[in-house]
Amino acid sequence: MSNLSLHHAAMGSVIAPSPAVAPALGVFKVLLVDDHDLVRVGLRTVLDAVESLQIQWLEADNLHDAMRLYGAEPDISLVLLDLNMADCKGLQGLRQFIEAYPQARVAVMSGTQDEFVIGQAKGLGAVGYLPKAYSPSLTRSSIVGLLTEYSYAAAVAPSTNGNASRFPRAPSASSYDRVAELGPRHLEILELVLSGCSNQEISNSTKLSLGTVKNYVSTILLALDVKSRSHLISLFR
Repeated sequence: MSNLSLHHAAMGSVIAPSPAVAPALGVFKVLLVDDHDLVRVGLRTVLDAVESLQIQWLEADNLHDAMRLYGAEPDISLVLLDLNMADCKGLQGLRQFIEAYPQARVAVMSGTQDEFVIGQAKGLGAVGYLPKAYSPSLTRSSIVGLLTEYSYAAAVAPSTNGNASRFPRAPSASSYDRVAELGPRHLEILELVLSGCSNQEISNSTKLSLGTVKNYVSTILLALDVKSRSHLISLFR
């Protein structure tokens, strides 16, 4: 049985800036997609602390149910999508969601903080990228900003620590830029490799011959200047 539920967030008690700086935020419908109960509870709790904001939560613990819920709720303001769940690995879930619902505003949630992955999420159409390593205050600021198109973080805490970008900067290397130039098929296969798929599994998934898959994988390894799949995977952990 899928773990689906509908929640209404209570009003918080955080003291906000003057109304001229931070107007009433209103009511928003958010689809929260993550296969960990504690993550979903934590995010709801973090957003409960925002004054003048009400969130109607829709929740799913897998991509299939999330897409079904979105199709039934056309007025969803924001989708918070985990990258790795039972039925989707890496950026494939984001790709499927955006292809099915091009109008959706989807923000990625992930434990991966890598410039290449963040850039690809943005390229696929995500409106933001929320590292799970963010502090509660940065998470709250980022989500409120995504909901309202208003930089709540900058108004509440103008310091660098209080101002979260939609797509945070992460350590990068020229090798990631070279991979980004290889094209969509290489990126698709890279995502499958990072998900732990074997060459045969990639062949079955993409309908490419095993030899073609091996050539793609070799090209990716060369672009990133790594000698093995395990080394490649370690770069994105």
